[in-house]
Amino acid sequence: MSVATPTPISRGGVRERKRIATRIAIQRAVLSLSLERGFDGVTVEEISHEAGVSPRTFFNYFPTKEAAVVGDVPEMPSGDAVERFIAAGPAQPVLDGIRDLLLSTADRESNPDAAGIETLRRRLLREHPHLFTIRMVSMKQLERELFEVVERRLVHDDPELAHDGERLQSRARLVTYVAFAAIRHAWSCWAEAGGRGALADRLVDSFAEMHELAGESR
Repeated sequence: MSVATPTPISRGGVRERKRIATRIAIQRAVLSLSLERGFDGVTVEEISHEAGVSPRTFFNYFPTKEAAVVGDVPEMPSGDAVERFIAAGPAQPVLDGIRDLLLSTADRESNPDAAGIETLRRRLLREHPHLFTIRMVSMKQLERELFEVVERRLVHDDPELAHDGERLQSRARLVTYVAFAAIRHAWSCWAEAGGRGALADRLVDSFAEMHELAGESR
């Protein structure tokens, strides 16, 4: 079974808004119908009809039913944003840099038309463990990408780490796990609210709470 690589979604322009609306409609259709009839009892044709698109359009957005259920997961930005994070240097705490890095893509899910989709998705994933596994594979990909970027940042901040691979990997892993805890918390809070509000705001709040907890533990 293949796992789809989520495609980036950005705002701006009538064409882009239409693409986002179509993507949301397909996801809402597959989730609603699967909860009603069971995942295996729904066809791509039925999903497409419910979403108001053709099967061909469905496959332009998602390669499989599974991919439509999994939907879009948080993803690492590329290019200039990553390079700015790496070049920021010790003056910027690494976790603050990760927060700012992810904010550049966090609002792609914060669409008022998406309200309720994450609630439906969570219900369906609980009922179908194999779909939950696919979702987790996608999240693991983000974790691996973040780990690699964090390694680069740590070496930039402290070149001596480049000569101590074990220490570098250990520190990068810890930073990644801590950051990912905040990411998961933000995503979970946003999903439990039915997708209302800005995911970016949830992300900022989660990192702020993490800093507060770290301060209390000193």
